Amino acid sequence: MQSRLFPFQTRSNCLIHFLWLGLAVRMCASDWPQFLGPTRNGACAGNDLPDSWPKEGPRVAWKRKIGQGFSGPAVSAGKLILFHRLDDKEIVECLDADKGTSLWTFDCPTGYHDDFGFDEGPRATPTIADGKVFTFGAEGNLHSLDVNTGRKIWSVNTKTAFATPKGFFGMACSPLVEGNAVMLNLGGANGAGIVAFDKATGKLLWKATDDEASYSSPVAATLGDRRYAFFFTRSRLVALDPANGKLRFDFPWRPRVHASVSAATPLLIGDLIFLSASYETGAVLLRVNEDKVEKVWSADDVLSNHYATSVYHEGCLYGFDGRQELGPNLRCVELKTGKIRWSEDRFGAGTVTLADHRLLVVREDGELILAPASPDGFKPVARAQVLPNGVRAYPALAEGRLYARSKDALVCLDLANPKSIAAGKRRPSVFIGV
Repeated sequence: MQSRLFPFQTRSNCLIHFLWLGLAVRMCASDWPQFLGPTRNGACAGNDLPDSWPKEGPRVAWKRKIGQGFSGPAVSAGKLILFHRLDDKEIVECLDADKGTSLWTFDCPTGYHDDFGFDEGPRATPTIADGKVFTFGAEGNLHSLDVNTGRKIWSVNTKTAFATPKGFFGMACSPLVEGNAVMLNLGGANGAGIVAFDKATGKLLWKATDDEASYSSPVAATLGDRRYAFFFTRSRLVALDPANGKLRFDFPWRPRVHASVSAATPLLIGDLIFLSASYETGAVLLRVNEDKVEKVWSADDVLSNHYATSVYHEGCLYGFDGRQELGPNLRCVELKTGKIRWSEDRFGAGTVTLADHRLLVVREDGELILAPASPDGFKPVARAQVLPNGVRAYPALAEGRLYARSKDALVCLDLANPKSIAAGKRRPSVFIGV
């Protein structure tokens, strides 16, 4: 394992760096530092997007070839973290988010082989928090790196430490950082279904459940006056106290088919939890009241998410219904009733991101679609082919730029409203290192 730093700062730009420092702090709300964005719900406010874009598509700020992987990019303070595989190494690479140039790399050997012939790169999206980058590889290697240099702070081989199984498609949990803990849906042996590590040292803080791991990543939220960490394991929704791993409540929700993948992250809206899976499972809306949970509605013909997590906006859910390989439907569903407001049948697989009141849909075939988030119908205002076929990773949206990857390419698209740029509401395209 090694880290390689690409120096680019000189004394002549130090003054500029300090001038930008205050602005960077104010811009942190527009970062996309982890899977599904700032609050792990696929939504991000403050991106002043245009009502449309030119016929040829949005401006490509930069594009580069990359290695294998389903891991999405993470962006914070002008740095983009890319997690991909080249030959027999899993590589964590820090890029200048404005230019796409490499700042440092860290690599770890890998021998992961996909039993079904799919991509053999990392699956989990990196998490950037408190000056560190946390990555979780397909074979279970958890790393903590310095975000500025790529220096390894600590690492844990979870396969060795907890006998974590390979699963159908390798290990895929995007690390959740909460307080001083880094939490993973592991599916390990001897009570290590869910594990928390000390953020500073990598030492074990606690472990909980004997549940097998799913392909869903956890989320933390406050309900009432209590903080929770929610995990959708292979068999159920588990709500834990993130400080000590104590079980607060659970709700069984498992696919009826053994050869199945539950991958959507639980969606928290007030005191409600939306949980969804395919394979004859379906969606369920739960209400939480002081560690007690009740079912509001459930159905298997409304919004059965396979890989992609739905988003919520003003009373409605927007997401994919049906299995990826069968051509899922894109739908709008009323949150509290489960009523389908509209459905684009056989739309095809993809991801949906909420940018203020707009939907950014990235289809698996590489098409990007912009549409209002409205229950009155799916009415795209702009479309563009931005990547080749084979897009499975979630994109990142930061400061009006969309970062999206396919199986071998990463692109940065400038979606910002030109009026906002002219008014100085977005950081210009120059990166000054910290």
